[in-house]
Amino acid sequence: MIGRRLMEDVLGRATERKFPGVRLLQAGYHGRSLSLYTKLGFMVREPLACLQGAALDLTIPGSSVRPAEKSDLEACNRLCRQVHGHDRAGELLDAIKQGTATLVECDGRLTGYATLVGFFGHAVGETNMEIKALIGAATEFPGPGFLLPMRNSDLFVWCLQQGLRVTQPLTLMSKGLYNEPAGGFLPSILY
Repeated sequence: MIGRRLMEDVLGRATERKFPGVRLLQAGYHGRSLSLYTKLGFMVREPLACLQGAALDLTIPGSSVRPAEKSDLEACNRLCRQVHGHDRAGELLDAIKQGTATLVECDGRLTGYATLVGFFGHAVGETNMEIKALIGAATEFPGPGFLLPMRNSDLFVWCLQQGLRVTQPLTLMSKGLYNEPAGGFLPSILY
């Protein structure tokens, strides 16, 4: 009862502020919250696995990973708009300032980036290759790990083959506007 009222209040505030959509991550093992969010109009968009393990220290042939710089911001934003239909400029700029953002280049062209390969970071890439390169280059997976869409079987299986393990299932849900991603991506607990 309290959970429903709290979520109704959140949705009311989103309506007042004219937000086009609301997203949340639901704990995959918690049937009551899944039922509540569904009754409130949220739709399941993506089953996720939180993955954790030792840093892979891998380089993906044909790709180069380096720290992102402020001068990369617009190219990263273009890529995010291509994959998600919008950019996440504020988060990306904060990650660049904090020194956690990385990007992937193929043939001298930016093809992917991550604010952090961890629970509070997100990543986008033209293909799975960029996401593999970002995961392979990450020195750690902060927090409980990073979130990976399980429908992306190629990427999910690859991560498991690299020795990463599932720590928890989650479900990405949304109400209102949602753009189906058009490329590789790792969502964030914040998204």
